[in-house]
Amino acid sequence: MQTILGAGGQIGTELARELHDHHTNRLRLVSRNPKRLHDTDELVAASLLNPVETDAAVAGSDIVYLTVGLPPDAKLWAEQLPVMMRNTIDACARHGAKLVFFDNTYMYPMTSVPLTESTGFDPRGPKAKTRALMTTMLLEAMAAGRVEAVICRAPEFYGPGKTQSFTNSLFLDPIQNGEKPRVPVRDDTLRTLIWTPDASRGMALIGNTPSAYGQTWHLPCDTAVTYKQLAEFASEVWSTEIRYTVIPKIAFQVAGLFDAGAREIRELLPRYAHDNVFVTEKFARAFPEFRVTTAHEGIQVIHDTHAPTRPER
Repeated sequence: MQTILGAGGQIGTELARELHDHHTNRLRLVSRNPKRLHDTDELVAASLLNPVETDAAVAGSDIVYLTVGLPPDAKLWAEQLPVMMRNTIDACARHGAKLVFFDNTYMYPMTSVPLTESTGFDPRGPKAKTRALMTTMLLEAMAAGRVEAVICRAPEFYGPGKTQSFTNSLFLDPIQNGEKPRVPVRDDTLRTLIWTPDASRGMALIGNTPSAYGQTWHLPCDTAVTYKQLAEFASEVWSTEIRYTVIPKIAFQVAGLFDAGAREIRELLPRYAHDNVFVTEKFARAFPEFRVTTAHEGIQVIHDTHAPTRPER
């Protein structure tokens, strides 16, 4: 039995499909309101904030994937995410289940130095400190031999469906809706983005590779691109020139006085001001047959899976 905790989000949904199609049809989907994707799926309604419910959700599992996501709210993250991690570690340790943790890069330094699996943590904001705490909790449990686990780390998402990221909400979603897209801070800095189906495919592969455990892995990504390049790709796909607005840092700071979303992105603004290159060579060496979706291909899929809209000139 392979179990997905947080199965209702985009990553969890894509992971369930990948596991079912290529690894196992014995799947348990766990969330507050789980929905069946395949006839053979087992559904468990549970809150990961409740240790008893988490324990029951994990019982009988061989591999557990922790993919839970929350809205980008610093207070909510601090109150809930460490509790979810502790409950998951305790349940996996009690039932002898392997744990695959879907991690992000909030805790990494926000400089132009390329990021590898050995990059040290340098959390500079409240959400970054929460993510560093979560990952450290798991690393300590792994080091103590309490749980056999693996960390799968991904940079900022972009993707189809209900993918939630600043690149989707500020840039890609407006293009789909015929509105003028916005770019945070600069359009000429390199950014590594991960196509959400690639993240789920990579995590499923790692979770089903016994030799991958006990390590941290950067999930597979295309080469870093600038927002200017993304606009060029989108212009080709939509067959019209995509014009965008670059939003300066000061605008986010002012908007943050009135808008919660703008407040939450401020913590990451230094990352948009510098090149942000996420190195995935370790994964590429270990899994050379894995084909990464290029940024141009991803934008084409986003275009093709939505009703055609003519972007604003």
